[in-house]
Amino acid sequence: MSDKRPFFVGYLPTPRELRLLLISVAVAAITAFVVAAWAVGTTQDNPGDGRLRFDLGRQTIVGVLETSPYPMVHVTHGTDVIATGETLMLAGAGKFGVEPHASRVDSPVVEVTGVLLNRGDIRMLQVPNPRRNLKAIDGEGPSVNSKNLGRWRLAGEICDGKCLAGAMRPGRGIAHKACAELCIEGGVPPVFVTTQPVADHEFMLIANGDGEPLNSELLEKVGVYISLEGELIQRGSLAVFLANHESIEVLP
Repeated sequence: MSDKRPFFVGYLPTPRELRLLLISVAVAAITAFVVAAWAVGTTQDNPGDGRLRFDLGRQTIVGVLETSPYPMVHVTHGTDVIATGETLMLAGAGKFGVEPHASRVDSPVVEVTGVLLNRGDIRMLQVPNPRRNLKAIDGEGPSVNSKNLGRWRLAGEICDGKCLAGAMRPGRGIAHKACAELCIEGGVPPVFVTTQPVADHEFMLIANGDGEPLNSELLEKVGVYISLEGELIQRGSLAVFLANHESIEVLP
């Protein structure tokens, strides 16, 4: 006596008696994936409105170039969207900085052309082809104001400034760690994002305690919630945190 119950075979037409079950399972699975995606998405921090501002067009500014600990320009002649007196960090295209070329510029005053990255009060200029778009011009720039804001112990996260400023969203956290490490190793200025504003700054350029680019002890803590101690220096409009790597404490 043969078994007459319907049986699904992948390469044969679906038995009529099983079609409703198959459709119900497929709809339930799709619904479950949609709900799971929504649930995960609602737990993530708002990445904000940071982005590469191609809509504003390329910006050409003139200012005083500083290469230590990472390249930055103190703007002396700005544009409609970049104010005179502002200090902008500089990055190259992709995961690279501009330091190799900037260190060879033979004048303190430069003309720079690039695309603005902006997220909140984090602002950076992406300079494509620094050899052509970062060039010395005649003149002597004004001295840059520098002020010691004291010694602090801060809690927060080391991020690469370019992705955080808008090249990626949200550009921070453990999921972004590998990308951030590559960017910083390539010369992109790193920033320290604090849990609370410090001297009216929510982020600051971060360097070693001696004012040099990040060492391996700090680099391996990128994307991790930490606390560390160091001197906070105001350079133009930008805060620079000279962090002591021996003071690092990983926080829960």
